[in-house]
Amino acid sequence: MANSGSSTGDNYRSFIYGEEEKNTKWRYGAPPNYDVVNKLFEEGRTKIWPPGSLEEKVQHMVKTWEMEMFNKLCFDDYKTVDPKKYRFSLNGRKGVTLEEKRKLGGGYNSFMQTSLPEEFRCYNPAEETIDSAHMAFTKAFPRGFALEILQVYSGPPVITYKFRHWGFKEGPFKGHAPTEEMVELYGMSVFELDENSKIVKVEFFFDRGELLGGLMKGSFSDTSTSAMTSCPFLRNTG
Repeated sequence: MANSGSSTGDNYRSFIYGEEEKNTKWRYGAPPNYDVVNKLFEEGRTKIWPPGSLEEKVQHMVKTWEMEMFNKLCFDDYKTVDPKKYRFSLNGRKGVTLEEKRKLGGGYNSFMQTSLPEEFRCYNPAEETIDSAHMAFTKAFPRGFALEILQVYSGPPVITYKFRHWGFKEGPFKGHAPTEEMVELYGMSVFELDENSKIVKVEFFFDRGELLGGLMKGSFSDTSTSAMTSCPFLRNTG
């Protein structure tokens, strides 16, 4: 979701730079640089929350949590969550631990879990690794996939909020050509914090088809037809 580099700070995330991160093991060899996606966020957001407001604090927490999940290799380097108590669930599924989440492919794959039969999966997380998934989505969204908090319904210790993700499909995705169009994803999430303000439970609710529908647009140019025929609902898209 971000490229490595830059030694400067980040206005929207914590726990990237500084003395406490000097021994952090980064998945891509160095701290992530969010300059490009931050610009996309600032240009495309629909809400500007006052500094110190509940909404601004929640947005900062979620962006920081997301940064750690995607970029830090060791669970012990996580500052936003309690690694031993943490559970993640998607669309009402049973909660999984950090280790179980990693076995699902981590990163983007954990958000793309589905109960669809394999022949109907336009994107099949069972066939992707954390690195192949990262490559697929970052190629499709070279400027990143920005996140904003639209509304916070309840504050800590149980935080419920509505979010919006968006990006421009300026690169290919699974053989489908770039469209230059905006792709958006709306959803709800619940974060539960413990007495130390560490995240111990995360639940996400959204329709992955809303995201994949935009990504599977564009002419299909791969030499293999497997991806096209695997999704009859989107076979003629583009």
